[in-house]
Amino acid sequence: MGDVPDLVAAVDRSTDPEIRAEFDRRVRTQAERIRDDIASGRLDTGEFAIGMELEAYAVDPADGRLASIPSAAFDRGGFAKELGVHNLEVNSAATLFDADGLAEQADRIADGVAAAAETLDEEGFAPALDAMWTIPPMEGTDAYLGTVEERSGVVVATNMRHHPRYVALDNEILDRSDGTITVDAPGAHLSYPTILVESLATSIQPHLQIPEVEAFPSYFNAALRTTGPILSLSSNSPFLPADCYDAAADPGVIKDTLHEHRIRVFEESINADAPSDEGKVRFPRDVDDATDVVDRVVADETYAPVLSDGNADAGTDAGAGSYRATLPEYDHKRGVHWRWVRGVVGGQPVGTARDGASLRIEYRPLPTQPTVRDTVSLQALVVGLLRGLIAADHPVLNLPWTAARDCFYDAVDRGPDAELAWVTADGDRTADPQAVYDDLFAHARRGLRDAGLGDDAVDDYLAPVERRRDGTVPSAWKKDRVRAAVDDGATLPEAVERMQRTYLDHAGGGTVFADWPGA
Repeated sequence: MGDVPDLVAAVDRSTDPEIRAEFDRRVRTQAERIRDDIASGRLDTGEFAIGMELEAYAVDPADGRLASIPSAAFDRGGFAKELGVHNLEVNSAATLFDADGLAEQADRIADGVAAAAETLDEEGFAPALDAMWTIPPMEGTDAYLGTVEERSGVVVATNMRHHPRYVALDNEILDRSDGTITVDAPGAHLSYPTILVESLATSIQPHLQIPEVEAFPSYFNAALRTTGPILSLSSNSPFLPADCYDAAADPGVIKDTLHEHRIRVFEESINADAPSDEGKVRFPRDVDDATDVVDRVVADETYAPVLSDGNADAGTDAGAGSYRATLPEYDHKRGVHWRWVRGVVGGQPVGTARDGASLRIEYRPLPTQPTVRDTVSLQALVVGLLRGLIAADHPVLNLPWTAARDCFYDAVDRGPDAELAWVTADGDRTADPQAVYDDLFAHARRGLRDAGLGDDAVDDYLAPVERRRDGTVPSAWKKDRVRAAVDDGATLPEAVERMQRTYLDHAGGGTVFADWPGA
């Protein structure tokens, strides 16, 4: 804990009223420049581009238990740190959204995961492509997530990456939560003096660069209306860590447990007691203009501000000389503007001059998938669908925002059994899964064809996820395995661990989820 004095100083700076006032002033100034650049066309790129972020966690392959990644491994492995010492993130740099670009995305994601696996193997560990860890470390979940030290009034969680940004955020949110973070779920109640519980959850985040900012609102609003149907095909986090459940827990917990606890864990660990439509983490409203995404960052509550002044904690990962590097305070604040879909300003467009900039959609509701091919399939579905819907002037934009929001949260709760909400190409409102997915995949195909992909390639990309239309999704597979183990006499904690070891035996391999035994 030798870095604690620096962490204490960072938290002190983030709570200094003068620093907060100066930070907010800079955010407003930088946002005004972004608005001017949007109006002038500087963020128009003329090209679609795509990218991906993939989060995972480390395990001991011998028993599937959660493992801590040594800091030195990140320097060797080319992957990034996240909140927990067990977390990692693989990023694929943006490519043009065409046939070659999507193929390159698939290669980059596969290579990134392979490099992470090779590096972690040197430490005796392996990456788990999963949306929530359920086999705790030896000390148990409560000790792992709840052990903290207090130094000069600053809480420092033992198993959180000791980066000033994370520690400052932790203390900010703790202060707003009366010092305790709670998460409630069927059969379990979690309560900790740190936001580290959020590190249970991992996700994948496809990105889509929009060629003209004038069209951005249509793409953004369409993205909101796709979240429920796509999440219902991809849900993958039904269970909390096994030791969070009592050995005598009612097996009815299996039926009642959410298909996407990842969403609820993130919202409950960050939002404290805020109403669902006011919390930091929430389903965003429609936008009318591209500048709305900028205005929302400015209006959002400031959490753990950092002034750039050339220090290493400036809050931007952009390279020197890039557009984003000139927006450090805005970029820092946008990084804690947690919405399930959000706009990202200033990324380096593909194939343009160094001073170029872009506006892209970051699609955040999806859980980490069992394999690279499943991940690439979801990426293709998201970007192809958004492109296809807008190219077709699809009437799904007429679906009321409340219906899209309710569909999303029903998918969180019920996964493949969610009540869907959609408007077909003919303008008919429907909740029929067959009608929804017929239309959804048809327009994903259109978007991929418009990007230059042939029919065989389109089918190949979409097949791993399209085959889940019968309701066989990872969360349902997990619930079925746990239910079968309980029926065979296992306790609920034993059943969850047994299921998870079977999952890890298959995850990360070359067999797509739809071909797993029992799927």
